[in-house]
Amino acid sequence: MRILIIILMGLSLGMMVFNLTQVDWEDPLVGQSSVAVIGIMASLCAFLLLLLLSLSKKISKKINR
Repeated sequence: MRILIIILMGLSLGMMVFNLTQVDWEDPLVGQSSVAVIGIMASLCAFLLLLLLSLSKKISKKINR
């Protein structure tokens, strides 16, 4: 499970970097740039949720010891 979480976190960071390259910084909320901004926010949310899951697994492992 730990390896899967790490792989998914890496994929979400990769998607974030890809979407950062797609944003037109002159006008970020018009056309395809808005899709890239939404993708950045979605991948950031996914990364934070996976980080939270990883931390909760560590806490539950320490409590069970």
